[in-house]
Amino acid sequence: MLQNTVSLTVETLAELTAVHQPPCLSLYQPTHRHGPENQQDLIRFRNLLKAMETSLKKKYPEPETRHFLEPFEALGLDREFWNNTLDGLVVLSGAGMFRVFRLRRPVPELAIVGNSFHVKPLRRFMQYVGRYQILGLSLTRIQLFEGDRGTLEEIEPAQGVPRTITDALGSELTESHQTVASYGGTGGSANPMRHGQGGKKDEADKDTERFFRAVDRAVLEHHSRPSGLPLLLAALPEHHHLFRSISHNSFLMEDGLDLNPFVLTASELRERAWELLEPPYQTWLASLLDEYGEAQSRGLGSGDLGEVLKGAADGRVSKLMIASDREIAGRILDDTGKYELTDMSEENAVDLLDDLGELVDRMGGQVLVMPAAQIPGKTGLAATFRY
Repeated sequence: MLQNTVSLTVETLAELTAVHQPPCLSLYQPTHRHGPENQQDLIRFRNLLKAMETSLKKKYPEPETRHFLEPFEALGLDREFWNNTLDGLVVLSGAGMFRVFRLRRPVPELAIVGNSFHVKPLRRFMQYVGRYQILGLSLTRIQLFEGDRGTLEEIEPAQGVPRTITDALGSELTESHQTVASYGGTGGSANPMRHGQGGKKDEADKDTERFFRAVDRAVLEHHSRPSGLPLLLAALPEHHHLFRSISHNSFLMEDGLDLNPFVLTASELRERAWELLEPPYQTWLASLLDEYGEAQSRGLGSGDLGEVLKGAADGRVSKLMIASDREIAGRILDDTGKYELTDMSEENAVDLLDDLGELVDRMGGQVLVMPAAQIPGKTGLAATFRY
């Protein structure tokens, strides 16, 4: 089942928000990477399935209910999957569709049967600021990572990206490259670059360039362009110039990590990456706050929930900051932005901040999910208006 998990991209989110034949089943639960906590994950998953089954039986007969739940039951039996969980699990299933997402952040526990998929937590995950990707590059190994200030995980499998030069070139790989790649092995000459080997090295260099081109195309097509995230290159110094000279990836950052990424733990790699990423991030954050302060001084910025909701409904919100660590229980009542507050303990309670973010996104505004401490004021939201 691990190979059936999918990456969260703009395209997958668009697929999920399209019209689907009901019922649309949405399951969210926090998970754990290690024991003993992860021993409870499968139990919680099955409890959520029971809740989903109860909802389905109110509208569908037993045979149809069992049919709708079959993919979930199969996932529950996949031992490999449950031994490789991260911090959050999202499973969405409908007619002809079954999508599994493993997330690096916890998600609220939910089991919903509806006419459309519940995607607000996924949308929030994609809007979280400070995300980036790292390309770990060598002649023998490729790895792609995604992270933010506090997390970094390998994207596995990295869709479309060749893992080795053999994967990329296959039968086109020259024999000379295989010979050069084997230098240093046991039983070989003490001087492998003896007469006649210079030409083979030239052919090997051409293979390397073709390999890097294949990696660059795949990362751009399958990861950088769909995610829109900045890409940091982590490679030995001698590979930086060649890769950058052939790269067409506009998301590739000018600065990179001149090191062998494969000798570092994910935590060490994240720390080294953030040393490069934090200064421009702080500059961007200061600019964002200055922009908001100026807008507020001109009457075009607000942290008042009612005012921001009305502006969002009118399509006037150009940029919205909402707190990743704050919830406001309530519901939007109509298309004018009127709302009412509720209690988060109520059945089917929703977070108004999520609904607000979805509304702004739908109306063409930009939504930035970030820690509450970085947002001006104390309401957990701040918006700038177009007019």
